Amino acid sequence: MNVCLVSEMGAHVGEQVTIRGWVANRRSSGKISFLIIRDGSGFCQAVVEREALGEDYEEVRKLPLESSVELTGTVVAEPRSEGGVELHASGIKIFQKSEEFPIGKKEHGPDFLLGLRHLWIRSPRQVAILRIRDALVRHVRNFFHENGFTLIDTPIFTTTVGEDSSNLFSVEYFDLGRTYLSQTGQLYLEAAIFALGKVFCLGPTFRAERSKTRRHLTEFWMVEAEAAFSRHQDNLELQENFVSYIVQNTVRECSPELAKLQRDTEPLKKIEPPFHRLSYDEAVEVLRKNGSDIVWGDDLGGDDETILTQLYDKPVFIECYPRKAKAFYMKQHPERPELVLCADLLAPEGYGEIIGGSEREDDPEILMKAILDNGLDPERYGWYFDLRKYGSVPHSGFGLGIERTLAWICGLKHVRETIPFPRMLYRAYP
Repeated sequence: MNVCLVSEMGAHVGEQVTIRGWVANRRSSGKISFLIIRDGSGFCQAVVEREALGEDYEEVRKLPLESSVELTGTVVAEPRSEGGVELHASGIKIFQKSEEFPIGKKEHGPDFLLGLRHLWIRSPRQVAILRIRDALVRHVRNFFHENGFTLIDTPIFTTTVGEDSSNLFSVEYFDLGRTYLSQTGQLYLEAAIFALGKVFCLGPTFRAERSKTRRHLTEFWMVEAEAAFSRHQDNLELQENFVSYIVQNTVRECSPELAKLQRDTEPLKKIEPPFHRLSYDEAVEVLRKNGSDIVWGDDLGGDDETILTQLYDKPVFIECYPRKAKAFYMKQHPERPELVLCADLLAPEGYGEIIGGSEREDDPEILMKAILDNGLDPERYGWYFDLRKYGSVPHSGFGLGIERTLAWICGLKHVRETIPFPRMLYRAYP
């Protein structure tokens, strides 16, 4: 038995092979049935004739969708079929006849589909998105390995706050009291640069933010990078090269999947350095001219990001925010102490922030004041202050959200389709 994957069938034209998978679609017309088979590597059409199967044909003609099967037959070239080939079946084995599949061809609402997410991910659209996600994450890793960064696996349980203390999920940790699910691996990456110079992490992060926007999840994946002897401008250049690399390589590899999503990839092909840059002051001025009611000192909202990103054909950095709008660890601006040396990178076409980054504060006194001003407990940051006592250096880093970046690349309206099992404000099932 020559068992092969659907994706390998093109190399076996004229040969007899066996494929195994699930019936994704079916149509019959008397003496002939056409089955669309999905096996995880791709989709193919199997042509099943009554004359070839004999008494087994009636069972095939009524086979429910998502039934699991094994088909044996000859691979035939067929330019009109996906992959350029189809299988002319001569035999079938049915592993299980499926019950009536709850997701039909009619339109379903997002709540219905998310409640059946464990089944919804079988659909061609969701398969395409998850394949693109796989490629994106692989190219993220490749970029950092090619550029001399070392992977550091940072903890998920933490006693320190990386971002907003109001957005923490708290967990009782044995007899040691309360810990938190990590908002970021950044603080631990800062420790690792003193051993390894340039480091990155990739893992889940958690934000207990009561938000229901199309850009928010409570659990998402973030890649973060940190580099010693790296200043603010160095950090921006690294981000430009990084984003260009992952976008171009993902688009190049996943053109069939992006075509299934009907994504126009021409805008993505323009993503190369240099990116646009606006100071926070300039951004506020542009926003007010375009109808925003933003007040100087506020962080940019989702609507503000949408306005800005519709003005540019490439990502745009918004630099040097007011200190009060950003995290405690960001370095004070040398000429304007009310600002910090940071930047958010906004993706074009209305997609908004995909990266937040900054140079880190390496002055212990300024850092202590920032911790106190943010109402944080200095005792929990003893180890973090040690980094400023033993060989401190200028350093900077950033974090990129995988789901927001994937939504942009795929042209999706909501991040809920970008992760296999989304966790949102009112959704933790399945």
